[in-house]
Formats: sequence, structure tokens, C-alpha cells
Amino acid sequence: MNTKFIELSKKSAALKAVEYLKNGMIVGLGTGSTAEYAVREIARMIGNNALNIIGVPTSRRTEKLARELEIPILKIESVKRIDIDIDGADYVDGKFNLIKGGGGAHTMEKIVAKMSDLFIVIVDYTKLVDSLDSCIVPIEVNREKVKFVSRELKKINGIPRLRKNFITDSGNFILDTKFNNINPKELEHRINDIDGVVENGIFSERKPDIVIVGRGNNVEVLNRST
Repeated sequence: MNTKFIELSKKSAALKAVEYLKNGMIVGLGTGSTAEYAVREIARMIGNNALNIIGVPTSRRTEKLARELEIPILKIESVKRIDIDIDGADYVDGKFNLIKGGGGAHTMEKIVAKMSDLFIVIVDYTKLVDSLDSCIVPIEVNREKVKFVSRELKKINGIPRLRKNFITDSGNFILDTKFNNINPKELEHRINDIDGVVENGIFSERKPDIVIVGRGNNVEVLNRST
């Protein structure tokens, strides 16, 4: 796999997404390598007086980057709604179901997405899949409940693996769990019904309104309404 081509694809998708922003907007700032390209472009435009927005970071990592780049930010507790959320994804299927959480920020990412009027997902072309079957689902779990949740996940045919040397922003653990057959909506709710689960990385309820796919310098804009 050509790493440079993948990075160019990520950047192309991110730059296209930023075109949707307008002055005065409150903008969800996603987490991950693809979202970082968007954050950096937003900062560049703010620095050139070409854009005036306020960001809502989805993780401490993104908050740190936004502060370093001098993007005005607000905590999620300070906003009632968000105009546009720009974020990446680990997998996107043909029905706009997502799996997120490779960076372990999916709990806040899901909150921000649900608060947003427009949810834009930016990915490189390798993140598109026919279905989510056999994909790894990150699951944020309370520390004291890890063993219990692991047993419960096995009962629903999950194969959980504790993410090593990783703690979420809320001080929890991540169980990266493989499921061979995934009905996104059913599984999302079934996992969250387990005592000790904070949130899982399946996005079947709040699907993106737009998915922007980068392939080198080219982008494809997919609208869920079409």
C-alpha cells in the first residue's frame, strides 16, 4: 500500500469537507489522522482571516492540537447544538453505517455527531467496505467491569481483546472486539445494553449526512439522501 498516496487521499477529503464551513459556525473537530488534516486547514484559514468559526473538540488530543493552532474552542458542555461535525471513520459500509474508535474517542465523537445539524465523514478510499462483517468494534468499558463485559461479549459471539497501554479520556479501557456477522443497528444496541459498557464504535443511529472519499487528488462526495 502506498503510504504517501493514502495520506494524499486523506488530505484531499479533509480539504473538501472544510469547504462546507461558513463564518460564525460551531464546528465539531474530529479525532484521528484524517480529521487532523481538516483541523490544520481550519487553522490555516483562520490565520489568513478567511474563516471565523468556533471548534468543539472530540478528544483531548484534538483539543491540544486546536489550542496549539490557535483555533477558538468551546467545551461540549457549553454548546446546545453544533452546525457541522467533521470526523473520520475506520470503516464505512454501503448504507453509511460506520465503525469508529481507532483513536479511542468514539464516545465523545458520537455525542458530537448527534448534536450536529450536518455530520460529514472524511475517509480515504481504503475505509470503504461492502459490509461491517468481521470488522473490529472498539468498545469503551468501565475498568472494574472489563472481565464481566468480556464474558458478555463472548455470549453474543464477540471476540474481545483489551487494547494494551491505552486509557480513554474518561479513564476507561477499550475492548477491541471482532464480530463475524454484524447487523449494525441491532449490535450497537445489544452491546450498549451490557452493564459496564460506556459506548461502542458502531454508528448506525447517527449516520453521516455526507461521506467524502479521497483517492489521491480526487474526491467523491456521497450524500445519504441520494
